[in-house]
Amino acid sequence: MDVKSYEKPEYYVNRELSWIKFNERVLSEARDKTLPLFERLKFLSITSSNLDEFYMVRVASLKDQVHAKYTKADISGLTPREQLRSISEKTHELVQVQYSTYNRSLLPTLKKAGLHVIEEHEMLTDAQKEYVDQYFEENVYPVLTPMAMDSSRPFPLIRNKTLNIGALIAKKDRKKEEKILEFATVQVPSVLPRVVLIPGGKNDKQSVIFLEELIERNIGKLFLNNDVVCAHPYRIMRNADLSIDEDEAEDLLVEIQKQLKKRQWGEVIRLEVEEKMDSRLLKILKSEFEIKEEDIFTIPGPLDLTVLMKLYGLDGFEDYKASGYTPAPVAAFRGYESIFDRIREGDVFVHHPYMSFDPVVKFVQQAAKDPSVLAIKQTLYRVSGHSPIVAALAQAAENGKQVSVLVELKARFDEENNIVWAKKLEKAGCHVIYGLVGLKTHSKITLVVRREENGIRRYVHLGTGNYNDSTAKLYTDCGIFTCDARIGEDATAVFNMLSGYSEPKYWNKLIVAPLWMKDRFLKMIELEANHAKEGKEARIMAKMNSLCDPKIMEALYHASACGVKIELIIRGICCLKVGIPGVSENITVRSIVGDFLEHSRIFYFYNNGAEEVFMGSADWMPRNLDRRVEIVFPVEDEKIKREVIHILDVELADNRKAHILQPDGTYIKPDRRGKVLINSQQEFCTEAQEQAKDPGKKDRLKIFIPAEPAQMGEEEV
Repeated sequence: MDVKSYEKPEYYVNRELSWIKFNERVLSEARDKTLPLFERLKFLSITSSNLDEFYMVRVASLKDQVHAKYTKADISGLTPREQLRSISEKTHELVQVQYSTYNRSLLPTLKKAGLHVIEEHEMLTDAQKEYVDQYFEENVYPVLTPMAMDSSRPFPLIRNKTLNIGALIAKKDRKKEEKILEFATVQVPSVLPRVVLIPGGKNDKQSVIFLEELIERNIGKLFLNNDVVCAHPYRIMRNADLSIDEDEAEDLLVEIQKQLKKRQWGEVIRLEVEEKMDSRLLKILKSEFEIKEEDIFTIPGPLDLTVLMKLYGLDGFEDYKASGYTPAPVAAFRGYESIFDRIREGDVFVHHPYMSFDPVVKFVQQAAKDPSVLAIKQTLYRVSGHSPIVAALAQAAENGKQVSVLVELKARFDEENNIVWAKKLEKAGCHVIYGLVGLKTHSKITLVVRREENGIRRYVHLGTGNYNDSTAKLYTDCGIFTCDARIGEDATAVFNMLSGYSEPKYWNKLIVAPLWMKDRFLKMIELEANHAKEGKEARIMAKMNSLCDPKIMEALYHASACGVKIELIIRGICCLKVGIPGVSENITVRSIVGDFLEHSRIFYFYNNGAEEVFMGSADWMPRNLDRRVEIVFPVEDEKIKREVIHILDVELADNRKAHILQPDGTYIKPDRRGKVLINSQQEFCTEAQEQAKDPGKKDRLKIFIPAEPAQMGEEEV
């Protein structure tokens, strides 16, 4: 397959700029007036949280490259410095839209709904002033630690992501009788609620004010005998990208714990300040943080909009929230006390959060108690705070079973949580593996070894998402339970590879990264291209979180040029362009942003009528294919295969939550005029509930005809 002609920078989009486009799609949900009001608040909060992580990791990494004088251009032809320049421009635009949405649309609508957000303490009524001042004295004042800067006290260390109030205070020089301005700061305590409930007005159900406004109003009480000239909130973002030399680290667990502490004190890469901040105060912050103008964000509203999730949680506004969805029981397990009895009858497919995550938890819980079970082996990447799966693994070890758990300590921003769990599991008697040097273990696999009448039988769960009972209610993921002997054999080989670095001579069914997954995908794409060249029907459907692997994209361009119909469902980053004449005219890309986070990875190849379907943990990204332990597995049961293809068909027909990539790089909603509205996530909710009532319904799935991609210039309805 000759792909040299597809290596042109103009054929690709920069990864970071593509991610900003994704966050814009999330923001578009906050701007959608057809959504319940509080759901819009939630989406606005998510955009803020996303942007924080983006800066702490991706922007931080680019700044490190600039400091190291790394000048190599990316796939789109941009150097690290050029990327930073474009990122700054685009994120500033994004933040302006965020606050325009908040100030012009959400705040007035909230007030109409009976929630009055008091933006500035000056707007309080006399009665409310009395209330908040008392609240400050009783609840806030004792917690605060004001810090001043002068000749004897250096500029204090400001922690990453904390909200602070900077002030200029005037001290009297008794000799000269003139005022000298000095800098002072106080951290808004994260241990106190940032949303303070106060008595409302006549027409309000509820009034609230943010904690920083309350502190700002009373800041003079922290600096007695001084005049407070000005006081304004600010917030910094630091480089939080962990850099660990694993070859030199004798104990990975200890080294990661050290690096986590450093995360609080990394280089300042973003400064947010109140729009009306005094220029003298801003000058001090700019100098002390050594930050450039392009990394300063002047904010026309409250800093850190993740606080809106706290507003979302307020009681009394249920009419303005989406009705929650309760995952349906998995019909396949109905009537079976033992999960193993059912799996022996045939593979079982689960689709979360539409179907309950309980069978996955019970799989481990029953194995822990079952006297016939000899061993349990599992990979853990991200788990919940009170994980029933971890508790079951610990119990299994205490019950004398062989328990091996790979806990990935390098799971970003879950490192601390995973260290805690790793120590608990070791204490319970589990054999804990702390990942592999140089590789993250991102695969989702559980193996249960059971002694039965006919000998040893291996039961396996394979999935696309984490073993996290909390996120399983929010993320869309797929999984399969099986006792197929060939997959069981491969599962054993995976864990032997993870614990003892031994690779088997051959693999039966599982496709494993970084060993040969990329090669396998490239061969399957090339096969479709060859079928198209022969005049045969050729089609690829693929659903994933991100697409940015150069080799995969080149192969897709080649397949498209040969005539393969390629339909991609990509939630986040997509570095590929559509509609390039002679290159990507046969490729469509859509992104679905809905109530649940689209997280499942599904791959379909028509294969001259012998359809192949795969699911797994890997996106088409270099990190997944080259630097992580990932598993992609085939779906061979015909019934399950039809169910999985049905998922792709419904998502390709979605015209309610889908955004379609255009040749100019923008994403637009499909034209819905005169068409039946289809929200894929709602369809799956309905289907799962119906199947739970009548298991036979899964054999009578609706036929969905994919919606035509929207054309340039079509307006959103």
